[in-house]
Amino acid sequence: MRLLLVEDEARLAHALRRGLSADGFTVEVAGDGATGLELARHEDFDVVVLDVMLPRLSGYDVVRTLRAEGVWVPVLMLSAKDGEHDQADGLDYGADDYLTKPFSYVVLLARLRALLRRTPTARPAVLEAGDVRLDPASHQVTVAGEPVLLTPREYGLLEYLLRHTGRVVTKTELLDHVWDAAADVTPNTVEVYVGYLRRKLGRQLVGTVRGAGYRLET
Repeated sequence: MRLLLVEDEARLAHALRRGLSADGFTVEVAGDGATGLELARHEDFDVVVLDVMLPRLSGYDVVRTLRAEGVWVPVLMLSAKDGEHDQADGLDYGADDYLTKPFSYVVLLARLRALLRRTPTARPAVLEAGDVRLDPASHQVTVAGEPVLLTPREYGLLEYLLRHTGRVVTKTELLDHVWDAAADVTPNTVEVYVGYLRRKLGRQLVGTVRGAGYRLET
């Protein structure tokens, strides 16, 4: 599940990125409104967490521009402003939800899950390969109809491979998209987690392409 976090407070952005990554999201961070707008325009995100007060371009301007251009990714706005008119402005400009600072991380996570459940444009199709099915909206994985419990990192790895079924995915690509950019990991880490997936989902699911990377077999 890909999430774009547009937040200029470095400490808050770091804390949210760490928490959301642990809860199974692949998090991209932008530190200003203009960068966030460009990322949301040109990359495929499942949800955006967007601060209101941002350098270069306000959160209001970002969400208003996205909606005007027909980009309907769900947007949860964050703001230190808790007035009724501020919240109304955010929703009127096209945000799907609004949360005032300071906020509970548990509430933020619940709001994000609610957005992904109720927003038709945000609900990705179920991803399948053989007997393996992954539902990004419910965060459930099954093999031949039986539920399988994966860690957040295993889930993120499987989701990325499923979204690129049939083509070779390199270890570097997996590190870039599944692991936090600040994490101290190596290509060997990918091998370890591929091994975990094979044990839980079947050894034939993830094929190794020698010298290139991995390919999900259908």
